Amino acid sequence: MISSAGIVATDVTRRFASATATLPPGALIKDGYFTLFESVGALEIMDPKMDSGCLAPGESLDEDYDVTRPLLPSEVLGIIDQLLCLEMAWHLGYPLSQTLFTNVYIEAMLNPYPTTIQEADFIRPRSGEPKAPRDPMFSVLRAYCLGLLKACWYVNERIKFEHFYEEEDFVTNTYRRSLLDDIDRDEIRDEIMAARTLVHNIRHEISDDMAQALGFRLELRTAFLRAIELSELRSNPDSLSLPWVQMKALWDPIYKSRHLGTPVPEAFSTKIQRKLASTMPPRPIVQLSFEETYGHFKKLFNDGIDVLKVLSYSDSQSLLNFVLAFQAQKPQPLVYIRTLLQNFLFKDMIILGHLSIRHVIDDDLAIVVMPHSTLLDKSHDSVELPHDPRFAIAHQMELFRQRAAQSYLDIFRALCQNRCRVRRTFCHSIQDWETVQMDAEEIDQLLQIQLDEKPMAYKTSPMTSSDGTGASDPPAYSLPLSSWAYLYKLKLMEWIVQLGFELETYHPDELAGMYWYLSYLAKTRAQHVERIKAFTMQRLNEVRVGTNGGVRNDNRSGGFLTPQAEAQFTRSLSYLRATILDAAVTWELADALSYLYTVLQREGLVAPPPRPYSTDELRYDIRMKPFAPIGLPELPAYESFVRAATQPESGTAELLEYAARAVVGARKGLEVLSKLSEKEAFAVGGYKRWSDGVKRCMRTGIDAGISIERVRAAFAARAKAGGGEGGKGKLALKVEVPKPEKAYHEWWIVPKVEVIDVEK
Repeated sequence: MISSAGIVATDVTRRFASATATLPPGALIKDGYFTLFESVGALEIMDPKMDSGCLAPGESLDEDYDVTRPLLPSEVLGIIDQLLCLEMAWHLGYPLSQTLFTNVYIEAMLNPYPTTIQEADFIRPRSGEPKAPRDPMFSVLRAYCLGLLKACWYVNERIKFEHFYEEEDFVTNTYRRSLLDDIDRDEIRDEIMAARTLVHNIRHEISDDMAQALGFRLELRTAFLRAIELSELRSNPDSLSLPWVQMKALWDPIYKSRHLGTPVPEAFSTKIQRKLASTMPPRPIVQLSFEETYGHFKKLFNDGIDVLKVLSYSDSQSLLNFVLAFQAQKPQPLVYIRTLLQNFLFKDMIILGHLSIRHVIDDDLAIVVMPHSTLLDKSHDSVELPHDPRFAIAHQMELFRQRAAQSYLDIFRALCQNRCRVRRTFCHSIQDWETVQMDAEEIDQLLQIQLDEKPMAYKTSPMTSSDGTGASDPPAYSLPLSSWAYLYKLKLMEWIVQLGFELETYHPDELAGMYWYLSYLAKTRAQHVERIKAFTMQRLNEVRVGTNGGVRNDNRSGGFLTPQAEAQFTRSLSYLRATILDAAVTWELADALSYLYTVLQREGLVAPPPRPYSTDELRYDIRMKPFAPIGLPELPAYESFVRAATQPESGTAELLEYAARAVVGARKGLEVLSKLSEKEAFAVGGYKRWSDGVKRCMRTGIDAGISIERVRAAFAARAKAGGGEGGKGKLALKVEVPKPEKAYHEWWIVPKVEVIDVEK
């Protein structure tokens, strides 16, 4: 009661209660002096969708479920299985407030805040009360919840420590609830082991099947904690994979024993959301079926085993191909696995736990542009004479590494994100690589002076030259560092376009033009790699005859090729050959699909949707916006792009002939690619996944060939009926452009062409 000489207090509680009793639930009373802010706030009051304190008539504020009531073994199993479903929903990106924090037992365990293992209990005796004997089923459920919450804490911390996007990938908010942060992992493991022993001892009372089912679930929690613990070591992948293999083996028996459980839906309630520190309105519990949960957990365990293979380092290109193929899986690995991959790659800026950034970059330079090069000789670091060329070389190379290291590592980091974010990040990265290339050109010119390099003229391959003759180019310098940067920039540009197909960025009527642009980029890459290969062969010949110019090292003098140097040149030439082959396959498939879509658009079988507020030129500007700031390769003008996409100079039959030849060429290249060994393909550690990708591209080539032949047959039939190529009437075809997930490969959208029976 307020007591003051200047204040007269009146208790209006009874009058207010009697007045509100006349209002039905949900009714609002607005005073004329309410401000807009107060009015908007009042809209949330008593709205069940917005007001977490809104109660239905006769409903209580707190959850009425009694956590001390005895539980049957089947009920404990049912609660555990429901917790498994909610745990997976949390891994998929739903917040804890809609998943695990809706469980009454977990809420009782976490509130009030537990600081010791004894306090982490949903049945807490009052101070001074003797400790009563505990129901064995309570011990089992408590041990499981302890292991679950501790595992969630480790997962949450790992994800927060790495690069992720909360609005897209994962919700790390714990709503000011503890996930047993202060309780030691070993204490929790001891509780789980004690519960497993207890289940074994009472197996005759609860049946052997029930005891096994509960034991499997407790063992799963132990293995999960062990897998998390070992992941910090980044050592031998075979030993680190043991807990993941154990969880994979346990998962099928867990799934098969799910019928033994009895659901306890009243043990889960959205009312608990009222007690969480959240500004979000109440939301329903996320209900995953156990079948869905089974599939997601099975993939989680398989990915947990596969991601450890990244620790077996072979070379930089195998590492890049592993990350690229691993992250391109459908469905993509869960966020926790992706952050584990980041942890293996970047923790403490030590690559894979034992490699320096310089080691990986130098390895990549040696493979791509500088095999057995004096520029990568580590002995130059010990030279202290400023006038010695080796001192200048070491200094310039270190400047380049410092400039390129972040851009190089950002490729790996970007690939660890969701697919939409990968493409968006690459759109920014190519501008950075453009700058790296320009900086590298300056360093290359300085290194030319130190090496006394002479320019070389080389002959362009007829396959990659613009006129198809293979004319000789004017003499030029090798420019190894800028060539390396330019190659990565070209790769990123191709990936951006290919991810556009995967993410359905382009409409069906845009596919002809975008596949032409992909072909343009792939041909540019092939020409560039041919140039790198020419200079690599020149250096190989120089080493063979003992005229490897520039800075000499006593260990490298002599007119013979040492086994070490031969191995480096062989590895580099193998990479360049595989890269040229990959670029050739890309441009051949892209050409085939571009010609096919051009024909389908001519015939009106792929029609553009109505676009009253858009023009083709504006849309071209939007599609090419990421590439507009890039100086080399130059962005084609809009008129050139339209001419290439529509091919006005070529007839329909001619375009179909070009498409058929391109498919044949692509299939031949894919057959050669499929025969490459693990080392030749630079897919060590991920060869099966790489090989599966090549096989899917081969099926794409077959599918494209079938579609092209059907269009050719229909075109020939119409020409015969209409008296020539310009026959009138629509082709007797039905065309469907599939979704990327329905295609053999997400980057190659082959139209489904079906022949229509005209007579019917």
